[in-house]
Order: sequence, then C-alpha cells, then structure tokens
Amino acid sequence: MNTFKITGNIVDILKKEIFYGEISVENSRITTIQKHSANVVKTAKYILPGFIDSHVHIESSMLVPGEFAKLAAVHGTVGTISDPHEIANVCGIEGVRFMIENGKTVPFKFHFGAPSCVPATIFETAGAVLNADDVDLLLQNDDIFYLSEMMNFPGVLNSDEEVMKKIASAKKYNKPVDGHAPGLRGATAKKYIDAGISTDHECFTKEEALDKLKYGMKILIREGSAAKNFEALIDLLNDYPDEIMFCSDDKHPDSLVDGHINQLCKRAVAKGIDVFKVLQAACINPVLHYKMNVGLLKEGDAADFIMVEDLQDFKTLQTYVNGALVANEGKSKIITKTSDILNNFNCALKQVSDFEFLVLDFKEEVVAIEALDGQLITNKIKCNPIVKNNVYESNLVDDILKIVVVNRYKNAPVAKGFIKNVGLKQGAIASSVAHDSHNIVAVGVDDESICKAVNLVIEKQGGVSAASKINEMVLGLPVAGLMSNEDGYLVAQKYTAIDKMVKEELGSALTAPFMTLSFMALLVIPHLKLSDMGLFDGDKFEFI
Repeated sequence: MNTFKITGNIVDILKKEIFYGEISVENSRITTIQKHSANVVKTAKYILPGFIDSHVHIESSMLVPGEFAKLAAVHGTVGTISDPHEIANVCGIEGVRFMIENGKTVPFKFHFGAPSCVPATIFETAGAVLNADDVDLLLQNDDIFYLSEMMNFPGVLNSDEEVMKKIASAKKYNKPVDGHAPGLRGATAKKYIDAGISTDHECFTKEEALDKLKYGMKILIREGSAAKNFEALIDLLNDYPDEIMFCSDDKHPDSLVDGHINQLCKRAVAKGIDVFKVLQAACINPVLHYKMNVGLLKEGDAADFIMVEDLQDFKTLQTYVNGALVANEGKSKIITKTSDILNNFNCALKQVSDFEFLVLDFKEEVVAIEALDGQLITNKIKCNPIVKNNVYESNLVDDILKIVVVNRYKNAPVAKGFIKNVGLKQGAIASSVAHDSHNIVAVGVDDESICKAVNLVIEKQGGVSAASKINEMVLGLPVAGLMSNEDGYLVAQKYTAIDKMVKEELGSALTAPFMTLSFMALLVIPHLKLSDMGLFDGDKFEFI
C-alpha cells in the first residue's frame, strides 16, 4: 500500500496557478492537496502531472513495452497513446495482445489502439490482415482506447466500405479515431475530418495545420528520431492551447535514453510560450481527449505525477505512477523482466545475384527516392545510375545508391530502386523495421555488401545491420523482427554502436540513418517509396 506525503510547488495546470503545498497519497490515489502558501517557495521543487506521449509506436524504440517504460519514466513520462500497428502488420491480433499484456507487467500507463490499416495498403506484402470485424472485436476490449491512425485517407475520401465500417465501430464504442493525412488541405481535409477523424500528427507546415484546426481537428506536434515538425508547428500552441498535443511517433532507443516529452516542454518554454499552455499540451489534453486512466493532480485522482527541478529545463527528479516511485534522480526503478518471443519470419538467405538490377527492369526514365533528413516525406527525382554489362549500379559520385526491399514472409524476387541522400561511401545497411509491413529494406553501394547486410538480418530473424568489406555489426530484434527482449539501456548501447559505424565508417550524414531507412517503404507518405512489389508513387497511389 502506497501511503506517503510529498511537498513542493504544486502546479495546477487547469487553474493556471502554482502554490506551495502538500499532497497526501493513500492506496495509489491522491487523498488531499493542501495549500500551505499562495507563493512559490524558491528552494522547493515543482510537482505536476506526468507527461504523456500522445502518439507513439512503441515498437520503433526496438524495446518491448516494459523496457520502453523503464527508459521513458526517467524523463517524467507516465503514459502513452500507443499504436501497435507495427507488430499487428507482422503478427496480427496476437501481436496486439502481446503488447497489451507486456505493458501490464510494469507500473506505467500504456493506452493501446486498434490498428486501422493492416495491411496499410494492398501494394505490399504484410504478415497479417485485420478486417473490419477484427477491428470491431479489438474495440470491444477495455484495454483498447481508440482506433489507431487512419492512414488510408483515399479510402475515407472515397467512402470505402471496409474503412467506413472500422470508423463506425469506433463511434459505436465511443472511442476516438486518430488521423494520418499528410498534405491534405481544404475541402478534402474537411471531408476526411467530417468522417469522424479527430487528430493528425502528420502536418509538416503551419498552413496545413491551421487548415485542419479550422475544421475541428486536434494537431499533434511530432518530434521523433526521424520526423521533426516541432519548429514548423510550435507557434500554434500560443493560439490553440486546447487543440495541441505533443508526440514522438517513432523514437529509437538511443534518443529515448536522452529524453522524451520533457525535451519538447523545455524547447517550447525557451521560445517564450506560456508554461501553462505548454504543460496543457504535454500533460492534460491527451488525457482528456482519449479518456486516459491517468491522474491530473486532483484530489481523488490516481497518484500519477512528477517532481521536476524547475519549469525551464524540466529535469525530472521523481516519477510516480499509481503512487509507486518508478524513477528517482535519473535512475529507473522499473525492473527488466524476461519477455516472450513471437515472430513471423520465413525467408531464406539470399545470394548476391538476387540483387542484380537489370537495365531491362526499368521501362521508362530512371527515377530515385530523394530522402529528406528529418522528414518522412520524400521526393521523386530523375537519376543517373551507372550501367555496366546491362546492369544498373550505384553512382557514388552523385550519391545515387541502390535500395532494395526483400519479402520477409516468403521467398520472392527482390524489389530494387535507387535512393539519394543516404550518403554511404562504402558498404550497406539493412533493417527489418520497415514501415508498414516490415519487410527487409537495405541500401548499399554494391551487391555484395547489400547481400551481406540482408543476410545478417535474416540470420537473426530480424534486426538492423551494417556491413562493409572489413566489418559487420547486427542488433538482433527477435520479437516480431521489431523489438529486442533485452534490457533497454543495453539495447540503446548496441544501437548507438551500430549507428556510429554507419556514420563514421560507412559515411552516412543522416541524423538517424536506420530511422530514415525504415520509412523508405512507407507507401502512405508521398511522394516516392519502394515496397517489396516495386516502386510506388504516393501521390497517384499506384506503382511506377
């Protein structure tokens, strides 16, 4: 039984006041909040509701939920709105259940959604299908809090029967519907929102976000390991404090060790935004919108709160969940527990010849994916690969490298294309974390290196790898080919080492090479991507 008292400068975000007082906790709940002084005590620390990540794919941390919680709690995060879309694309409903049950093994408040788009499109091979009946079954579960991001916005705009059934199920159970509509503006944005979709985390310009706000949508400001929209959108918080939330979407283990939602609070306050508006986005709005079972520092609430050094840097000193101290002075008190392993990985090792790219394969002009550092959106550009013996090869001078996608669910021909801005000078990198279907995606300067990197991943039944002619590294991800079952801090160390190899030895200048790589097969983000079936035009929603 957690019974204790704690004193400090108590931050009442809803009433927009800070006072010195005492909080009493009994049986995991706040019993009383007593005001000792209307003034702030300069020597005291600040107590406020815990931070919420309002949209995150836990799988992208490469950690199972329990280990994600272990790292996130140190930074004052007490709960998440988590879309188990990634594992669902690999393992179906069984994968969703795995995430829920693993999350229950630790004192942390995960709120999972029912994945709406499995597979995300019909233009790629996934490991599972969740139809409208499956989604309805999930939404009946009290452990499912919302319908996850509706990426099939063409399906919404065209009133696709299966898509509309899923949205109708969410409405039937009074659960919110998350959106995903990059670039949608005007009448099409209104039609998408009017279908019942309440949030979007994909805005990459202020003008786009204002358009969606105008039609009643809430905007999530995203700052993850690859997609970074904070600078473009943060000024919106000044005028729309009730409609803004913070999220990471996808965060690799190394950056989760460094910080989480607390970092966005620090940056927002540094820009002169009112601290109560910042904390409303970070702590309050997600809880109210998703009806989360998270306390908001009121009498009778669950004792979910944090103590921070100040309201500028938000250095977290203590994190409490249901009255339990889960992090103290930068150290997590969440214990690593052995995780089960489930997976869906059925392809054989590859030969170098599997990656040959015959000139005859391209019927028209040769185009390449132009990767943009810090963005999920890509450009479609003309390119000039080298041709030798009727085979396309990478052009290192112009940074036009070969990209491939290997079907991980069955043996099939390898899809091939070209990509600019990865910047490798030698070797190759590969990953089985490849949104949304999580086939193996690889980029390299030559077929031998690509084959070596891909086979390292296959041998581990999932992982991220880097290979050159003299060196190789692999971080195995045996849980669905997406997550490790090891201690979160150890995984972060291993990931940091392989990331360093890719940048220092292989030459990539990308901020997060593996995170960027993982989105190059994400067909629902324009403009050009590569699936295991071929090059895909994200604007026309068809193969090239």
